[in-house]
Amino acid sequence: MSQTEEVDLLALDRQVCFALAVASRSVIALYRPLLEPMGLTHPQYLVMLALWGESPLSVKQLSNLLQLDPGTLSPLLKRLEAAGYLTRGRDPRDERSLAVELTATGKALRAEALKIPPAIIDRLGLTIGELESLHRNLTRVIAAATS
Repeated sequence: MSQTEEVDLLALDRQVCFALAVASRSVIALYRPLLEPMGLTHPQYLVMLALWGESPLSVKQLSNLLQLDPGTLSPLLKRLEAAGYLTRGRDPRDERSLAVELTATGKALRAEALKIPPAIIDRLGLTIGELESLHRNLTRVIAAATS
């Protein structure tokens, strides 16, 4: 492009927000057929990932980890509890706090979930290095957008 050509700053195909929105919808759609046999939606899968990392967690801790407000998180937790994957109860260390803990069924589901990352990596056709770089850049974007 020569210096005399003007760049249309409002061109849809140049918008970072558009690329992120389409990428997000597209990647999350790849998870759907992998999660459906497990009885999970993508937001529920994120909750389970957090709890497979550490359980029990308080609702506040879980909310912070997932960057979701408690009002959005609460229905996810209710559905996961109804499915038998977790329990919610008063934290014995702090009765004011609600603790979320995996059940044996929820813990066992992790073995099935181990198939998901390789399937997504294969479907995206990116190397681990490319995905790690993308993750680092997206994390920088999130930090910049939320600071």
